[in-house]
Amino acid sequence: MINRMKQLVEDLNRYAKEYYTNDAPSISDSEYDKLYRELVQLEEEHPELILPDSPTHRVGGRVLEGFEKFEHEYPLFSLQDAFLREELDEFDRRIKAEFPQASYLAELKIDGLSLSLTYVGGVLQVAATRGDGSVGENITENVKRIKDVPLTLPNGETLTVRGEAYLPRAAFAKINQERQENGESEFANPRNAAAGTLRQLDTAVVAKRNLATFIYQEAGETTFETQEAVLEGFEALGFVVNPRRLVTSSMDEIWDFIQEIQAERDHLAYDIDGIVIKVNSLAMQEELGFTVKAPRWAVAYKFPAEEKEAELLSVDWQVGRTGVITPTANLRPVQLAGTTVSRATLHNVDYIAEKDIRIGDTVIVYKAGDIIPAVLRVVEGKRTNQEPMVIPSACPSCQSELVHYEDEVALRCINPLCPSQVQRRLEHFASRDAMNIAGLGSSIVEKLFKANLIHDVADIYRLTVEDLLTLEGFKEKSAEKLFTAIQASKTNSAEKLLFGLGIRHVGAKASKLLLEVFGHVTALAEADEEAIAKIEGLGGVIAKSLRSYFDKKESKTLIEELASYGVNLSYLGKKVAQDAALSGMTVVLTGKLEQMGRKEAKEKLENLGAKVTGSVSKKTDLVVAGSDAGSKLTKAQDLGIRIEDEAWLLDL
Repeated sequence: MINRMKQLVEDLNRYAKEYYTNDAPSISDSEYDKLYRELVQLEEEHPELILPDSPTHRVGGRVLEGFEKFEHEYPLFSLQDAFLREELDEFDRRIKAEFPQASYLAELKIDGLSLSLTYVGGVLQVAATRGDGSVGENITENVKRIKDVPLTLPNGETLTVRGEAYLPRAAFAKINQERQENGESEFANPRNAAAGTLRQLDTAVVAKRNLATFIYQEAGETTFETQEAVLEGFEALGFVVNPRRLVTSSMDEIWDFIQEIQAERDHLAYDIDGIVIKVNSLAMQEELGFTVKAPRWAVAYKFPAEEKEAELLSVDWQVGRTGVITPTANLRPVQLAGTTVSRATLHNVDYIAEKDIRIGDTVIVYKAGDIIPAVLRVVEGKRTNQEPMVIPSACPSCQSELVHYEDEVALRCINPLCPSQVQRRLEHFASRDAMNIAGLGSSIVEKLFKANLIHDVADIYRLTVEDLLTLEGFKEKSAEKLFTAIQASKTNSAEKLLFGLGIRHVGAKASKLLLEVFGHVTALAEADEEAIAKIEGLGGVIAKSLRSYFDKKESKTLIEELASYGVNLSYLGKKVAQDAALSGMTVVLTGKLEQMGRKEAKEKLENLGAKVTGSVSKKTDLVVAGSDAGSKLTKAQDLGIRIEDEAWLLDL
C-alpha cells in the first residue's frame, strides 16, 4: 500500500512539473486525473500514510482565520536601484577597486512578491512574505497551493531560500476575463493580482489561480561558492530558477544583455521590471557586506517606466514633517501602468525652474520606480500659458516666510510649530513601521489637532476615551479601540519609538542597529558621536544628526514626558554588549554540532557580540567547526583564521 502511494506521489509530482513548469506534458489530463483519484482514495482509506509531498496538499478547501507574523531569521534587504548606464559603471568601479577580478551574475528582476521558504529535514515548514524585511506574514498554506514549489526536498535538506512569486500573463488574462464575466472589478496588473491571491484566506482561490515562482537566493550559511552555483544547485533540488542569466566581468556585456531583455520584455510569459546584477563570488559578497538598507554587492537596474501625456491643471504645495515644501501636480486623469493617475510629484522648486513647467502645460508623466507618479518634462509645442509658475513665498500652512537654502533644492518652512509639520510628525509617529497605533491615521490626527487635543507625540498618551468621544464620528466602541491601541504601543521595543521620533537620517533599520548596541533611548541620548559612528552600517552623518537632536532641550523634555506616561524606552530584543566576549568579531559556523542546534549556536554567538556569516573570507575572525567540517574549515586553515570547536563555544 505505502509503496503504491509513494509511486503515485512521485509520478503525479513529475507529471505536474512537466505540465506547469516545462509546458511539456507526457500524459493526458484524463490519465492524470485517473491517477490522482486513485491517490485520493488511498489517502482517504489510510490517512496515517499521507506523504508530506503528496499533490493533494495543493488543493484548496481550507479557510484561514488570518496570517500570523513571522520573524525572519535572516533579514530580507532591499536592493540599490540604478536607472542609468553611468550608475552601473559607478557600481562596477566600486567593486573592481576592491576586487579587480570580480565577475557578475545578471538575472531578470521578476515583478512579483518576495517569498522566504524554510525547509526543515527536507519538508516545507514555513513560507513567509518579505514584510518589512525583518518581520513578514506566515502564508505557508497558500504557498503550498503554488504548484511549482517543492513540498519536500531530497536528502532531507534544511535550508531557507528566497524567491519571487508571480502570476504568469496567461493566468492573469484568464482571471480578469472571469472577473469581467462575473461583474467583478478587474485586477490592474499581474503583480496586484498575485498580491491579492497570496493574501486570500480561502486556499481554494489560491489553488485555482496558478501562481508560479522563481527561486534565486539561499539565506544564511551555504555550501556554494558562487551565485551561479546556487541557481544550479536549486534546480537540482527541484526549485524553478530563471534560465535567462549571464555571468561576465564586463559591464559592456551586461549592458548588451539589458538591451536584449528589454527588447523581449513584452513577449515574456511574465512581467519583469529590470535586471539584478550581483557579484558572483559569495566570498566577495561576504567581504563587501551591507549598508543599513542594502547589500553593497548588488544593484537593480530598473527599466524606463511607461510614459503618458497629461494636462497640468493646478499645483498643490504640501508641507512635510521636516518642513520641506513639495509641489504636487493636479492632472487631467490618464491611465498609466494599470492605474488611473490624477496627481504627480513635481519634486521641488529647482526642478520646476529647470524644466520650465507651467500651469496648463501638457507634460509627460511616468511612475518613478514603478510606484510614484512624477512629471518628467513639458511636451514642446503644446504650451498655451506664457506665464511662469508662481512659487509661494509663505508657508501654505502657517504663513511663515519660506527659506531656500543654497545647498538645498527645496523650499523649507523653518517654523517648528507649523501645524502641517506637527501633524505629519504625529502621523509618522503612529505609522506602522514606527509605533504602529492602529486607527490613528491622518484624518484622526487632523481631528485631534484641530480639537486642540494633541500638539506633540507625548500628547497622544494623555488622551482618554472621553477625549476621543468628543471627536466627530467616534462612538464608544471606536474610541475604546483607539485608546487600547495607544496603550498597547507603550510596550513596543524602543527602536520603534526611536524611528517614530523622526530624527533626520535615522530610519527603521538604523534605529534597530542603534538600540541593539545601546539598549536604551537614554543611553543613546548620552552617547558621543564617535561611539555612534563606529557601529557597523552607520556613520558620521547619522551620528551627527542624533547628537544634534538629543542636545536640544525640547528633545530631552519630550523623552522624559514619554517615560512618565509609561512608554517603554528599552530595547526588547537581544542587546549586543560593546564589551561582550566576541564584540565586533565576524564568526562562521561549519560542520555538525553535537550538543546544540545551528540556530541555538548562532544566537549564542550573537549574544556574545559576534556577527555570524555564512562564508569564510579574509574578514572572518573566527571559525567554530563541528564534526565533518569541509571546505570552510580548509579555507580557514589556508587563511590562518582562528578555529575553535563546539566545546569551546559551550564553555564560553
